[in-house]
This record gives sequence, structure tokens and C-alpha cells, in this order.
Amino acid sequence: MSNNKSNGWTRRSLLRGMAIAGVAPLLPGIAVAGQDELALVHDGSAADLFVDQADDPAVARAAGDLAADLARVSGVRPRLQRTTSGLSGTAVLIGTIGASPVIDRLIAEGRLDVAGVAGRWEASVTQVVRRPLPGVDRALVIAGSDRRGAVYGIYDTSERIGVSPWHWWADVPVARRGTVGVEAGTVKRGEPSVRYRGIFINDEQNLTTWSNRTQERDKNIGPETYKRIFELLLRLKANYLWPAMHPYTDHFNKHRDSVRLADEYGIVVGSSHPEALLRNGVHEWQPWAEAHRNPDGSLPEYDYTVNPGVIAEYWRARARENAAFESSWTIGMRGLHDSAFQTRHAKTVPEKVAVMNQIITDQRRILAEEVGAAATPQIFIPYKEVLDLYNAGVRVPEDITLVWPDDNHGNMRQMPTGEEQRRPGGNGLYYHISYWGSPKSYLWLDTTQLSKIWQELRRAHEHRVDRLWVINVGDIKSQEAGLSFCMDLAWDINRWGAGNVEDFLVEWAGRQFGQRHGREIAAIRTEFARLAAERRPEFVDRGSISLVHHGDEAGARMAAHEALLTRTRALGRQLPPAYQDAFFELVEYPVHGAYLMNLKYYWADRNALAARQGRGAGVNRYAELSEAAHAQEEALTRRYTTEIAGGKWNGVVNPYPSQIPQAPGRPAVVRVTPQQTSGLGVAAEGNETGAARPLSFSSYPRDRRFVDVFNTGFRSFPWRATTSHPWVRVSAISGTVTDQVRVWVSIDWQRAPLGRHEATVTFTGAGRSLSVPLRVHNDGEQARRRATGFVEAHGYVSIDAAHFHRRVPRGGADWRAVTGLGRRQAAVEAVPSTAVPITEDLTTRSPELSYRIRFTSTGTFPVTVFRLPSLDARGKRRLAIALDDGPAVVLSGQAIATGKKDDAWARNVTEGVEKLTGSLTVSTPGEHVLRLLMVDPAMVVDQIVVDTGGLPATYLAPPESYHPGAADRPAAAVDGFPNA
Repeated sequence: MSNNKSNGWTRRSLLRGMAIAGVAPLLPGIAVAGQDELALVHDGSAADLFVDQADDPAVARAAGDLAADLARVSGVRPRLQRTTSGLSGTAVLIGTIGASPVIDRLIAEGRLDVAGVAGRWEASVTQVVRRPLPGVDRALVIAGSDRRGAVYGIYDTSERIGVSPWHWWADVPVARRGTVGVEAGTVKRGEPSVRYRGIFINDEQNLTTWSNRTQERDKNIGPETYKRIFELLLRLKANYLWPAMHPYTDHFNKHRDSVRLADEYGIVVGSSHPEALLRNGVHEWQPWAEAHRNPDGSLPEYDYTVNPGVIAEYWRARARENAAFESSWTIGMRGLHDSAFQTRHAKTVPEKVAVMNQIITDQRRILAEEVGAAATPQIFIPYKEVLDLYNAGVRVPEDITLVWPDDNHGNMRQMPTGEEQRRPGGNGLYYHISYWGSPKSYLWLDTTQLSKIWQELRRAHEHRVDRLWVINVGDIKSQEAGLSFCMDLAWDINRWGAGNVEDFLVEWAGRQFGQRHGREIAAIRTEFARLAAERRPEFVDRGSISLVHHGDEAGARMAAHEALLTRTRALGRQLPPAYQDAFFELVEYPVHGAYLMNLKYYWADRNALAARQGRGAGVNRYAELSEAAHAQEEALTRRYTTEIAGGKWNGVVNPYPSQIPQAPGRPAVVRVTPQQTSGLGVAAEGNETGAARPLSFSSYPRDRRFVDVFNTGFRSFPWRATTSHPWVRVSAISGTVTDQVRVWVSIDWQRAPLGRHEATVTFTGAGRSLSVPLRVHNDGEQARRRATGFVEAHGYVSIDAAHFHRRVPRGGADWRAVTGLGRRQAAVEAVPSTAVPITEDLTTRSPELSYRIRFTSTGTFPVTVFRLPSLDARGKRRLAIALDDGPAVVLSGQAIATGKKDDAWARNVTEGVEKLTGSLTVSTPGEHVLRLLMVDPAMVVDQIVVDTGGLPATYLAPPESYHPGAADRPAAAVDGFPNA
């Protein structure tokens, strides 16, 4: 648990800022120096910085960054002194407790308060002390419990004077001013919630390209690039790294300067699950094998059942080489380059378990002999097939940290048992916010909802997974917000809760772009992530989202994307020129890129539908629009890599890197030969063509329905619409059709008679008339006002799970709403995640959520519960539903993380939900109560849909049913998706 007493300066200081070019940055501690503040720069003079000669090099190096940051803000660079002689009257004294005599003397004299800091892990205190040294009137003292505690205290100060951790990596500008001050109050930063916090640079083709072009020239990620990465990690209060490891990248240990620099910065370097004892098998095994050939001249296999001696010496060499550095040692074995564990002479699971146990024993002996007591931490990562072996009996010594993986798509596969939680080595996690692999890859944009990250990582921490968090960030770029949140959460797990995760974005965006813009940027990022939760832009493919149902499901989604882009551009125009590059990188490019990726597939689907409908001009028009969207997307990325920040990011962003074949590309389109013909066609909502499925209208949701009036040829013609009743409305009664006109049909509910009625709209043109049938159900305004819950209409009831009318906690468990989670605005989670499952007497013992429903139909109806696809390989994933006082129906998630491309798990992670199905019987029409009951904890429910006989099969759930407080549906564009 975190012992943080403060995660920042006081609220008063937090809200101060200098109005620079119309921007009020949210930069805590920026203020003109007053009587309660200490001026670090004033009238062209800067306070000296002091770090004792005896202190750790990491502290002195970070102090140099503080000097550079003060220069960025003020234009004046302070001196960094290593002795106390001749220090300025105002100074900054920096040091590690026990390694800095000046710091230790102030503590001994009772002038520096280190209670809750001394003896802790990576803790620090920042305090103003009067006359700490001869000739120094006042000093800002930054003292760390250890070297990284001091380093974090330094970077804390940098951020508070206005330098974002992302100032270099995202070109966030630094507001300039002549006077720089910090508040004089004492600030303590206690121990972090998670001991080791860091990243895995993985599937790094883009980062490698960029590094080679802009940083290293003769290297594919080397010391110059790692300097930038190390500094970013420290500014984010991280301390841990799994370096890049793929074939197109130089392995970390190839350039020994990288290894040395990590230690100088204070970064703990480990290695990923296939890289035992810091060995990179992709690059290093082949040369080693060639130098240690078998007696017959053949190359030894990387198989411990065949060549244990050669492999053990291979590991030993690296242990000996890196023994002097602060490292993390990966124990166990997988195949080369992220392949499965190879055991030619061990075929059964028990045999493989025995081999793994022997490997662990031998590796431990190597570390004891070559590294000794410093060989800590040691970690075991039961990733993919190794998890099955672990569960089958692999014995991991108690002092080794178990690092639990997710399923590569943000769902933790397994949580430690109570016994595992008590292990001295503790527990860690390996979590993806970027991934290459099955069933689809997502490396391009930062698309994982922060509330999803919070829900999964919080759940892990509740299971005492707090020793190590490794976040797979791909190429780093594009993952700025997600990485920042992960590290912030790892530092203080309690800072953000179920209802305020978006506040992190408000604060984070405010620090990059100004406090007055933080709320709007946070709202944009939240909606961007919600749309990605429906389907990530990297997962977009053909025919997934309906063009014909629910008011054009795909068109409505595109309209939401376009509205978000319009909102984003409007905000961007308010920012000064200095902020444009950062805004493009962190906000505009993700929003615009996702829009264009979806757009080209939307038009490609429209193109295919038009071809099936036998259209003429529309087929070619939609083909052109799809290809134009792809060209715009290419131009947008080209702007990022050639223009933004003067071309600084050459190659770092690419939706289609050659090594990522799963990425969506340019969708195929068809064209037809133009003919001088014309013909009338219609496609009423719910039909690909024609109107066999009547348009349904209800006085409760009062929604509209569309009819596409289209041309089967290429020559324009006039058309006209007539209605069978005066209370049937159409958005247009006549016009000219070139390829398509979308006509919206609605009901004048004040004029329509009560009851059930049938009506028609008839379209005439090109010598033909086509009628569209309507079915209208009008219960009247009084019935609408009397509704107390969700009202069945159109053959279904659709419920957002967070819109319950009653919550009943029971047995120490409860449901809570988590905002910003799932496909809508919030989802509900059964908590705590450590609660005991309830399997008996569910309707009286289980915590429940209740939903009032007015049914007009009777019968036994299918019920689908949309839940987020969290996992637990050793447990169950169950919840239950009940109607009124009826029995509970248990619904169970069956999918397990297989890594395959075409099974239930693959479908769930692609869609972002698992659909649990059951049935309930409604014996009488009228008011009823649907009850959602917890069986297993940590189940997260997004939506609930009851199919009473009219529900078409679609990707998304239908629009939420009318209920008290529900707003009337907003009007959609007259011609469907705008810009058609």
C-alpha cells in the first residue's frame, strides 16, 4: 500500500499559474515568489544546486536535468555544485539520506523532517530550511530515502516549475518567465504502492526506424535512445525496464554503454518472459550456438532436454557480465523469440513440469555463484503455455516474484491465491496497452480505456499484486496518456476511484495544455476511448457494424467520430502556436486517425451494400470516398512523421509496419461501368433492399426511421414521397436522386390516434412507385409520463447496466458504477474483487441491481448480458438474472485465453465484451423487475438486452429503451452520415 502523505503541493499552489499567451497552465508550484515562496530564479540570477561528491551518480545526473529545466523555464541555468563552498544565498540542496553529509547533519539537528521517509523505499521530502549552511540564507532541500527517492524529488520539482514529463517525448512547451518560485511548505512523497514500476518496449519496429533515422544513425536503438527512455521513465516515477528485443532491433546488451547508462540513471533492467537471465535469444543464441557446436559439428538446439550444459553456460555468461548492475533476473524458460517452451524429450505435461523445475534450480545456482545476494529481484512469468505448466505443478521458490500476465488484451488471466499472496517474493503483473498477435494487433493508437486499466490493475492490487508492474507500451509513442496513468496508479493506487478516473485526464491534459482546457481534452479523450471500446480502430474490418439496423448503426458511429473530430479541431484552434505540435501528437492525431480508419471501412461497406442492391452511381461514389479516406489517413501520418516538430518523429508512427500483418489496410472496393440509365430503388431501415421488414414506431422512444431512395442507374431523376396518413412525417417530400437520398420518417404523436395502426410511405420516380409499410404503436402522452422504468418497444428492451433503479448490497459485497468504462458511459462491477463467490440462495444472499421494465409482450425471452471479458483461469465467471421473485438463472462465461484467432475468446477481445445468454419468462404484460445478481466478484456488466421477438442480430446493442429521464433521440443527419 502507498504511504503517500502528499502527492503534490497544496491545492492553492496547484491552481496557480502564469497566463502565458492566453493559456493558464495547470503547473503546480508555478508562482511569482512571495513571502511563503522560495525564488529559484529571480532578476536573472538562479539559485545554485548542490549534490555531494559522495552521493550516487544518479542523483547528480538528475540534478543536472533540474538545472536544464530551470533554464527552459527562465533562460537562466543554475550552477550545479559538488561542494558547499561558495554556494549562493538561496540554494537547492539535494541528496540521499545516508550518502550526503549535509542532508544527514540537517536531520541530526532536527531541522529536516524525514519522518515517514527515512528507511522507506523511494520516498522523499522537499522542505525549505533557513540558514542550512554558512552563507546560505534559505535552501530548498530535496532529500531521498534512497537514490531514486532523491531523483523523484528532483523531478517532482521540475514538474512543479512547469516542465512536463512529456516535454521532449511529446513536444509539450515550457512556459517562459523571469521569476520561478516554489512554495515553502513541506512536501513528503511516501513509498509507492508498487515497488517496481516500468515498461516493456515491444514490437518496436516503428521506434527502431525512428531511432535509426534520428538518434543513433549506426544503431537500431542504442544508448542515445535509451537515455531519452530512461529520463522519461524517471520523470514518470518509474524505475524498471524490459528493453526492446525483436530481430530488427539491436539487443540491449550489445551496446554496453546502454547497460552502464541504465545504472547511472538508476533504472533497474530486466528482461521479458522469453529472455531468461537477461539473454536475448533472438540475437544471442545463434552466435553462442555456433561457438559451442556439438561434437558432430551440428548446432545445439535451444532445448533444455537436449543441451542443458550449453544453455546453462549461455545463461551463466550473462549473469557474470551483468553482476555489478542493479538488474532483475527472469527465471524459467520459453522458446526463442517468444515461441513456446521446447522439450523434445519431454512430451507430457508432468514431464515438462519436471524439466521446468530443473531449469529453475540450475538458474538459481548460477545466480548464487555469479551474482550472489545482489541477484534480486528474481521473477517468474507464467506467460501463455507456461501458465498451464505452473498450474500443473512447477515449483517456484518463495522469494521469486510471480509475475501474472493478462491475455494480451487487458484482461488479467489469473490472480494469486491466498497462499501465493503471502509469498515473500510477492506478486507482479505484465499488462498490455499495446500488442502484436492474435486475434488482432493494436499498436497504432492509445485506445485502452483508462477505466478499464484502472479496473483490472486495481483488482490485481487488491490481490496483493504490488511487487512489480510491467506495462507493454509497444513503441512508446501514442501510448502517452495510458502510460502516464499506469505509472500514476502504480505510485498511488488509491488516488483514483471508480467515479473519477476521468479526473486524471483533466489533470494530465491540463498540465500539458493549460488548466482551462483540461476538462475538454479529458472529455475528448474519454469519448475517443469509448468509441474504441466498441471496436478499436486497429480492429476495424468489413461488415462488422450494421448499415441497415437501429437507425444505421455504422452511420451513427461515424457521426459520433466526426462530431468528436470537429470538437477536437475547434479546441485546437484555441491553443497558441507553441502548443500545436503537442496537441497534434496527443489529441488530434489519435482522434483524426481513428476517424479516417473507420471512415474508409464505412464507405467500403456502403460500396459493397450498394453493389448488392444493384445501384449504379452510388457504387462508384462510395468506392471513391473509401479510397479518398485512405489517402487522407496516409497524408495525416505523413504529416506526423515529416512536419510535426520539424520532422523530429520521422518513422515513429505507422499504422502499417511491415512486421505487423494483422493491421487493417486499404479495403477492397468494386466499381460498375456507367450507363445512361436510371431507376428507382428503396431500402427501408432494417432491410438491405426493399421494405419486407416494416418500419416500427413507438410513442415511448419516439425515434425516427430512414428510407434510402436510390438510383439503380447513373442518370438523375426526380422523385416524390406521399404518406397514407397526415400524422406520418417525412424529412423531404420531393427532390432529385443522383445516387441516394436518405429520407427520415417520423410520427406526429400529438395527431396520431391511440392504439396500433398501419401506414405507408410511397416513393415515386423514374416511372415506378414503391411503398414502405409502417407499424405504429401509440400509448399516448399520459402513458409515457407514467412509465416508471424501461419500456419494451420494437420487440426488445435495451438497458445500460449503470441505469439501475435500486442497489442492494449483501454479505459484504456490492455493485458499483465505474464511469468511462465499456461501450456506453459507465459499467457496473461486482466488488470487492476478493469477495467470496455466492452460489446458493442467490436471490436473498447476493448483492443485486434492479431494473424496472414494462413489458407489452409475454413469453419466454432470450436475455443477453454484455460483460467485459475479464478472466480467471482457475475460477468461474458467473452472474445471475431473475425476474421479480422468480428463480435465479445463472449465466457463465466460458471463454479462456487460448491465443487462437477464431474462437470465443478471440471474438470477445475483438468486440470488447462477452455476451452471456439465458432466458426469462414473462407471464403477464405490465410492470416487472429484472434483477442482476452477483455470483463471482469482479464481473463487469455493460448492457442488458431482452429480445421479445423483434431484435435483429447486430454488432452493437440496440439503442437504450425509453425510461424516465431518457432524452428524446437526437436528430440524425438528413442524408445519413454527414459528408456522404
